[in-house]
Amino acid sequence: QVQLMESGGGLVQAGGSLRLSCTKSRRTFSAYAMGWFRQAPGKEREFVAAITWSGGTTYYADSMKGRFTISREFAKNTVYLQMNSLKPEDTALYYCAATQTLARYSDPMQWGPWGQGTQVTVSS
Repeated sequence: QVQLMESGGGLVQAGGSLRLSCTKSRRTFSAYAMGWFRQAPGKEREFVAAITWSGGTTYYADSMKGRFTISREFAKNTVYLQMNSLKPEDTALYYCAATQTLARYSDPMQWGPWGQGTQVTVSS
């Protein structure tokens, strides 16, 4: 079974940076794209960024453009999310996911499988 494992979350002060990683457990799994969502307590799951696995085309939520960067590394079967200039409102559980289509990339229902999530907490 395909598994996605996130890592890299933690506690950081406002203005700081974190890099999240998401590794696919099965090399034979060929997702069209991988991405990141986040969910804060009491809020809906929110699209953050996505990247096509082969071409490297990227997509971002407007509020993350210029601060977050998504990238992938073939040799490690890993997708990264570099987060800079973090704000307290970025505090959330960050999930990695894969998808075979980006037709509605901001819709969580279009994505799966999902990782377990990694917590990011930004203090003011």
